[in-house]
Amino acid sequence: ILGSAYLFNAEPEHLNNVYNEESKEQEPWKDSPGEVSTYDWRDYLGDPRYQRAYVDFFEDELVLNGYDWRKVLTTYLFAGKEPLINNLISGLGHPLIHLGYAYELSSRDIAMEALGMAATSYNHLHKYLDDPSYNKPTSNPSKSPLELLCRLQKDSRFDNVVSDAGPENLTPLFENHESLMLEYWNAWQITDPTNDFRASQMAAAALLVATVKPGSGAKFDFFLVHTLTTSHAVRILLPLLPAKYHIPLVRQWWLLTLSVYIAQLRPEILLSSVGGFHWKGRGWAWVDKRAVEGKHSLDAHFVKGLRAMKAAKATWGDKEGFYLKAAVRFGEEFDGWAFGKNSVEGAARQ
Repeated sequence: ILGSAYLFNAEPEHLNNVYNEESKEQEPWKDSPGEVSTYDWRDYLGDPRYQRAYVDFFEDELVLNGYDWRKVLTTYLFAGKEPLINNLISGLGHPLIHLGYAYELSSRDIAMEALGMAATSYNHLHKYLDDPSYNKPTSNPSKSPLELLCRLQKDSRFDNVVSDAGPENLTPLFENHESLMLEYWNAWQITDPTNDFRASQMAAAALLVATVKPGSGAKFDFFLVHTLTTSHAVRILLPLLPAKYHIPLVRQWWLLTLSVYIAQLRPEILLSSVGGFHWKGRGWAWVDKRAVEGKHSLDAHFVKGLRAMKAAKATWGDKEGFYLKAAVRFGEEFDGWAFGKNSVEGAARQ
């Protein structure tokens, strides 16, 4: 949130308030069972107990490489047959989000933290990118991720897949319904990468804002906002990464988006709730003020969601006013997050 508030041109006093508030929620460092070295750094992937050891290791590598943080990222993100770059969506996409902010803010500290997150969050999802056998043609492909999401929402085969919304659904989805997941994952045909990614960013904004019916009193979904903030991170990274990772990174985002959408019970996407929204003369200056002066300006995911929509507008334009309408509606109606029935409150602190 500090990075987002800074990019919203927040005053120093507000940045201090953000820091003080966020620091209350952070867990203290815990010593790891051992150290990590260049010889065994892959041996502890996926073990959160080694969080501190990994960050210490990557910071040491930073010093050895003359504080060239981009060089350290290149070395460890792209190394080996199963590179870390292919598993940035674990942990609800927080390694991906953190890496995006590292580049956007040109911060070596955030970059090393992102590597640490990627290492300790590493899980089974990497295989879908590392193993080409999972890329299979489907009988009903589409060039539109939004069309596929709307199709998925009506697909009765998913009706009894999960009963209660929450992130605890994510692992069982892949364990028990992998073929269904991969059917939709492979159904998105990326033939025009620029325009196809443009469409995915609009879909991400719609997933956050258009899944809440106006006037219903329902809250915006905490887990769906991650499909938007990870999309923003992808937008930051695409021009900076080697070309061969561009489409795989977008496909990572799509895999995360599908799994989170299903885990959150596939709410209907009501595009008219954005397209028909009247912003009443409120523009991006109003959105900026809401982000840094509004009553929710200390909520990290609220601020990051607004920032992602503003950045998407700056990237693609907003001829129909979709991003502005979505941002104003979100800024006006946001009143805390909806979590899954069994979700832990601590997830909100990530």
